[in-house]
Amino acid sequence: MNLIDAYRYLAALEQHRHFGRAAAACHITQPALSNALRALEANLKVAIVRRGRQYEGLTPEGEQVLATAHRVLHEQELLQQALAGSAEAPRGRLVIGTVPTAMPIAARFAARLVALHPGLVPQVRSLASQEIEQGLDALAIDLGLGYTDRLGALRGGRLQPWPQYVEHYHLLRRAPGGQAPLRFGAPMTWTEAATLPLALLSPDMHNRVILDQVFRGLALQVAPALETNSVLALLVAVQSGALATVLPGSLVDTLAGQPGLEARPLTAPDLRTPIGFMTATAVRPSRALEAALRLATDAAWLAEAAAHSGPLGAPG
Repeated sequence: MNLIDAYRYLAALEQHRHFGRAAAACHITQPALSNALRALEANLKVAIVRRGRQYEGLTPEGEQVLATAHRVLHEQELLQQALAGSAEAPRGRLVIGTVPTAMPIAARFAARLVALHPGLVPQVRSLASQEIEQGLDALAIDLGLGYTDRLGALRGGRLQPWPQYVEHYHLLRRAPGGQAPLRFGAPMTWTEAATLPLALLSPDMHNRVILDQVFRGLALQVAPALETNSVLALLVAVQSGALATVLPGSLVDTLAGQPGLEARPLTAPDLRTPIGFMTATAVRPSRALEAALRLATDAAWLAEAAAHSGPLGAPG
């Protein structure tokens, strides 16, 4: 039994939560993945995977094995990067977890990183805030991008923030008449926005928690016309009908060429939310992560991130 491969298959199974998708991600057949995991169970003499008609999660013992798998795979990646590259020319994988609303900035960052260091292979995953924090703790991801104001609630200072930009919020809706590209209208109050049929992210997403806090602070009760955990679904809902949504500037920026849409900055209150990268403080960084952090603190990159995430177009 190849222990490293078995650990890699186990990590993939927990990430994808599906035997077939995990096998495809590992470039093996599903029976080969299942057989490797059964061999691992036989070697450790414990059940690792809860099996039914489909994947049902890990046993408590399986969770312990997964934690060890992440540590072993992390150390293996550190060694491979040390042997294959240098500080000036790093090579290897970098896993970035990002909240969905920050995905455009994470993608820009990854593209800039590859342009600087062609030997790096970033993998950008869309994750909820809690999944990012847990992934950093478990060594399942190397770098997180999300809401740094959450870190104050985490004990022990186990995550370090790397400030990137500040979210500004916009009401996005179909523009009255015409098919001109995205235009920026006059500011709108949150109270006015609450009177519209809104499509919002689901309550388990931190972005929705932020919006609900604003509405509650204004003594407003908002019942969304549509809820989803998909940013793409929000955009399609707005483009397809009479629904509006509230989006940060980083997502609005991606719609610059889309016809028939209007974005209006939201005011009263002027909500601003800090977004930043996060790393685990107790983890020895790989050369890929060191290169990423150099870019994350680069003034030119920070200016680019701000230009594609802030107030954007002038009202008018």
